[in-house]
Amino acid sequence: QLQLVESGGGLVQPGGSLRLACAASGFTVDNTAIGWFRQVPGKEREGLSCIRRSGVLSEYLDSVKGRFTVSRDSAKNTVFLQMNSLKPEDTAVYYCAAVTRLFGFCARNQSYYDYWGQGTQVTVSS
Repeated sequence: QLQLVESGGGLVQPGGSLRLACAASGFTVDNTAIGWFRQVPGKEREGLSCIRRSGVLSEYLDSVKGRFTVSRDSAKNTVFLQMNSLKPEDTAVYYCAAVTRLFGFCARNQSYYDYWGQGTQVTVSS
């Protein structure tokens, strides 16, 4: 069974950093596009970035460009979201998701993402 599990969320001060992990089981992250998203209660879920099978990144949200980056560790079968220079407005539940139908390519349209993790809370506050 394909499954994604996020971890690494928590409370951090403004200007701080966090690294979120998305551990996959039932499939190989090297062969699948994995995206990162976030959602604030009452608002639509936002797409942040995605890593293709080739390793190329697609970046979707201007407000996190240059601060957030996606990477993966094949040995751990895990994709990471490194978040630097965090701001209070980055507070949200963060999700990872996998696209299994586009031959390793990412999608801006969230409906293409087949499998989602349970989410991890990130709170940026002093």
